This record gives sequence, structure tokens and C-alpha cells, in this order.
Amino acid sequence: MTNNIDHDRLFKELISTFFVEFIELFFPQLMDYLDRDSITFLDKEVFTDVTEGERYESDLVAQVKFRGKESFFLIHLEAQESSRKWFNRRMFTYFARFHEKFVLPIYPIVIFSYSKPKREAISQYVVDFPDFKVLEFNYQVVQLNRLNWRDFLNQPNPVASALMAKMNIAEKERAKVKAECLRLLITLRLNPAKMQLISGFIDTYLNLNPVEERQFQEEISTFSQPVQEGVMQITTSWMRQGIELGIEQGIEQGIERGIEREKTLILRQLKRKLGEINPSLETKIMELSIDDVEALGEALFDFSKVEDLINWLNTLIT
Repeated sequence: MTNNIDHDRLFKELISTFFVEFIELFFPQLMDYLDRDSITFLDKEVFTDVTEGERYESDLVAQVKFRGKESFFLIHLEAQESSRKWFNRRMFTYFARFHEKFVLPIYPIVIFSYSKPKREAISQYVVDFPDFKVLEFNYQVVQLNRLNWRDFLNQPNPVASALMAKMNIAEKERAKVKAECLRLLITLRLNPAKMQLISGFIDTYLNLNPVEERQFQEEISTFSQPVQEGVMQITTSWMRQGIELGIEQGIEQGIERGIEREKTLILRQLKRKLGEINPSLETKIMELSIDDVEALGEALFDFSKVEDLINWLNTLIT
């Protein structure tokens, strides 16, 4: 399901956009001495691993000031979506190259986003002998598959809203977690671009099957009306993007499925709010254009009885 996902791009975009929020969420102790107004992202560094013959790019390196001082340090952050042997050695290589080039203290962090293995990831690189330890290099680790998403439910933080989608989730909880991610996102009141970034991240990693979609709708029906409306706007946006992608690719069948899916979603919302609906009304709704369906998705929250729906449909130009 996620084989074609550009994990590097998604994580870099998320963390560079919400860098301070990421640090606040996972490393609040760092905020005690970091000048949050001094953050500058440096250009990527390219390294060649001579032992494996591979080239690597560093993910994110930020230069920041110590609070109240004129001295700087670096925060080096790597997002790793697979478990690799000797990754700890590569982290040390990055550290050594950065230290040599910038001659600054370096705070190294790794986000492990893979699903398996779930054993605790290595967080150091050691060179030692029976009688002498030459080196012990340590780095901070955020291992998402060992974090419980429930611990982040009430964190007013956009990074929590996004990364809950990659934490330790039982298969039967996927729909619930997606609903909770969006509930938290709605409460944060971000600007549209940032909302879209996080909602897209959530939808990418919690792409639900039809059964899970029904569970998802049941979950969001328990939210307060303002939150329901916010979630509906996000999911409608996903539908629109899917349809537009289908148009760009010329996939007629995909377009029709996307429209059909949105109409079915609106019908479920109406039935939850108004009760059973006359089959003739269902037919009218299923015959609506995509623009009218989206308008109905916004209007339905103002309906209190079936007559409100009938009156709204009668206002449409046929």
C-alpha cells in the first residue's frame, strides 16, 4: 500500500515546516536553551560510504543559537523509513563530517518511521577494545512504532496530529486513529496550507479500505458538530484531489469511483443526522453533480429535518 510513497519528502516537509513543534513535542528540554527565532536550515550535505559504495544525503540540518548567547550549535535530524544494518555508523560519519566542516556542537536526532521490527533501535556507535573504549557516540531516537498513539491524543501540537498515523496502531484501530488525528488537527486552527500538509500526511499513511471507511464515518459522527464540519471539509478536499488526479491521468473509471464514493459518504451523513431518507431523495442525491454534492456536504449541518433537505434540493437549478 505504501510502496510508492516518497517517505523522505513527506517527513522532511513535515518537520521543516513544524521544526519547533517537533522539538517541543519530543525534546522539550532542548527548548530550554534553544533560541527559537534563530533557526536557519543549511544546504544538504552529500556523503559517500566507501565501504558500501553508496551516496547519502543528510536530511535536515538546522543552525541555531544558544538562548541568550552569541554561540551556535547544529541540530542534525535524519528520518529513516527502513531498518538498516550499520545505520549507527552512518550517523557517526555524518556527525564527524559536520563537526569537521562547521566546528560546532551537534545535537543528532533520528526518527525511525518503519513498521517493523519493533525491537528498540540502536542509539549509539561504539569503538572499543577489551582494555580501552576509544569512542561512544550517542544520538537521540524517536521510534514511532514503539510509541502509543493514545499518549498524544490531547497534545495541542500539529506534529502529534500527523505522526500518530505512524505510531503503534492495531489493525482494528486504524479508522479510529485517523478520525482522532483529524479531530486534533481541526482543533489547532492552522492556516489552509499547513492543514493540507498534515491532512495529506495522515491520509497517505492511513489509507482506509471500504470497511474501515464506514468505521471512520461512525467515529467522526461522535464528534461535536463544529469538528464534524471541519473533518467533512478535509475529506471532501481529499475526494476533489482524487478526482482531479484522475482527470489529469485520464482515468475515467477512477473519476467515477471517486464521485460515487463522495455521494455515498454524504448520504451516510444525512441518514445519521435526519434518519431514514426516502429512496426517491436518495436517487436525486446520487444524480447530483460533484459541485452540488460538495455544497450539500456543507449545507447538511444546518438541516434538522428531512424537509430541510427537500427544500435545499428544490433550490437547485435543474
